[in-house]
Amino acid sequence: MSGAGALGPAPELGKAIASVSPWREAWRRFRRHRLAYWSLWVLAFMVLAVLVGPLLYKVGINDVDFQSRLAGPSARHPMGTDDLGRDILARMLYGGRISLAVGLAAMLMAITVGVVIGAIAGMARGWVDAVLMWVTDLFLSLPQLPVLLLLIFLFRETLKQTFGLELGIFILIVAVIGGFRWMPVARLVRAQFFSLREKEFVEAARALGASTSRQVVRHILPNSLGPVIVAATIDVAAAIIAESTLSFLGLGFPPDIPTWGRILYDGRDYMDLAVHWALFPGLAIFLTVLTINFVGDGLRDALDPRRVL
Repeated sequence: MSGAGALGPAPELGKAIASVSPWREAWRRFRRHRLAYWSLWVLAFMVLAVLVGPLLYKVGINDVDFQSRLAGPSARHPMGTDDLGRDILARMLYGGRISLAVGLAAMLMAITVGVVIGAIAGMARGWVDAVLMWVTDLFLSLPQLPVLLLLIFLFRETLKQTFGLELGIFILIVAVIGGFRWMPVARLVRAQFFSLREKEFVEAARALGASTSRQVVRHILPNSLGPVIVAATIDVAAAIIAESTLSFLGLGFPPDIPTWGRILYDGRDYMDLAVHWALFPGLAIFLTVLTINFVGDGLRDALDPRRVL
């Protein structure tokens, strides 16, 4: 009797136990990763700034003021001006939309192509898997920067004439960057499918007569999304760096369409006179890529069931 009293009252039979959804548990684990949690807030603030900022800061990106050429940060121009007196803050807010849009669009393209090819290779057997992995290895062996430059030189004018200046360059940049980022995702998804297709729940679905497509859509693919989400964050950061590199080389968007990489490229010759011109776009690229990488680390820890947080 004394032992029973020490253990406390027994739980009532039939009482419902509160369940926690996997996504709620992942969010709880993600919040415990402090660096990733605060990086998410910094990234959200930057995204909100480039989306809402041009609506509040109504300064034209091409408004020229020769009296304020190469002016430093001030109350009138919080981030200073360039060699034509154009406000850098206005150009940063406008260019941030393009840089982030390129990163997201290239990531979606890379993830879509990688998941499709990886899923087909992971479920197929024999020559289909061999051919798809041969194509993947072929793309991995190509030198990316020279091929990117060649594709831009070949198709830039055609796309500009077909879709217009800004949209044509956007499609080209997204296509060439996303076209060289799907291979790691395909390998990752293929490995996940090889592991998951032999699990008991997939065997049970197969025994109940589920078709191959149903097995993939309802059972295998949802359980392999964790590593894919982490890979997506890495691809966004890589795409932003790639677009900035192309713009810095003068092969991205034209000068009248500012992106963070293009602003950095324009300010490289004025480092001794106006260091702010290159400082702010470089800092924006650095913070964006850094916070995305930290968020990816947090998602990796939160979505890994073997890691205890």
